[in-house]
Amino acid sequence: MITIRDAATRGHNKWSWLDTWHTFSFGRYIDREHVQFRTLRVLNDDKVDAGKGFEPHPHENMEIISYVVSGRLAHKDWMGQAGTHEHESGAGSVQVMSAGTGVTHSEFNPSPTEQVHLYQIWIFPDREGHKPRYAQRDIPETEKRNKLALLVSGENDAAPLKIHQDARFYATLLSPGHSVSHRLDNGRGAYVQVVRGHVELNGHALRTGDGAAVERESDLVLSAKEESEVLLFDLA
Repeated sequence: MITIRDAATRGHNKWSWLDTWHTFSFGRYIDREHVQFRTLRVLNDDKVDAGKGFEPHPHENMEIISYVVSGRLAHKDWMGQAGTHEHESGAGSVQVMSAGTGVTHSEFNPSPTEQVHLYQIWIFPDREGHKPRYAQRDIPETEKRNKLALLVSGENDAAPLKIHQDARFYATLLSPGHSVSHRLDNGRGAYVQVVRGHVELNGHALRTGDGAAVERESDLVLSAKEESEVLLFDLA
């Protein structure tokens, strides 16, 4: 079963420096029919103006992933005994933070002229109380071009970036006319998010900003009608 979430039906907030769309309830957007999908709790489509960003704020017991679509994103965190990290990364990069027992962090756009577009993703951890940690990686376009690149996974999977949950995060850049396929193991579900472009998911049309929750399907096929960028979450 594939349930489409049209882009325009998502929650939306526009602040002076932030334009954000929420797939699931977040902040002032409360939608009891869209709180989470399996362990995927937050999927925010954020555009942050030049020189602006999120001031230092705390998190705990959440796996937080930032996927940079365009522009640059600067990260700084304070993890106490686990150390402090500062990093700036550009389009195609992925930042992963396990908030665990508690982290204070900030995310901001370091460019004086260009907007940054990112997806902010939260996934519930397998348990509370993990030691906080941070990692990042720049993903070359060739790794995602016309194939699903496994970017983040649980400890027992093969992704270079790890989270404390049985979840796998993929991304692909599809040229027009190209397809990728993904097999879901028994009992697993998937969430597909179109960052940009126009694709078909098992015959269902999806365009920029659209999402799809997938249950009780074994094989997924994504086919591009135009240049497209797509995220896929394979969830226990």
